Amino acid sequence: MRSRLRTCAGVLAVACGAATLPSLDQMAPPVRGLTLAELRDTFNEIHNGRPHEAIDIPEPRNTPVLAVVPGTIRKLFRSKPGGNTIYEFDDQEIYCYYYAHLDHYAEGLREGMRVTRGEVIGYAGSTGNADPRAPHLHFAVFELGPEKQWWKGKAVNPYPQLVAAVKRSGGSR
Repeated sequence: MRSRLRTCAGVLAVACGAATLPSLDQMAPPVRGLTLAELRDTFNEIHNGRPHEAIDIPEPRNTPVLAVVPGTIRKLFRSKPGGNTIYEFDDQEIYCYYYAHLDHYAEGLREGMRVTRGEVIGYAGSTGNADPRAPHLHFAVFELGPEKQWWKGKAVNPYPQLVAAVKRSGGSR
């Protein structure tokens, strides 16, 4: 077995055999059956006068939203712009995954709860400042600083990882 080194979000990871991958490289799609045709890179667009820094995935209201990585629900929050939101930290606490405009949360979801990749955590909707006629999942990723404050995280474009996750799941049409 040979050792490999890999830098993960500025952290040097040492592993024997396979490298330790950051959770971004292990993401699953946030909704079942997602296809490449449904993805559009809206990260750099301006929405409501500010950078979007997220991907909008159009989905029918009440489509189950899945945790993209194993992690911990750090915050459930209702905000004026995001409506019903979820902040999920990955197991390494390197990234925070943000799910917004949810119609509602999965039954029993609570702060501090461990979730597995693919577990239903909420349902797509149009809460907050979303157009009520266009339910969707607003999905964002933030690289956490040493303080682990999601509201101060550095926005990371999730589009390339979502494309890779869809291809791995077989939804490449």
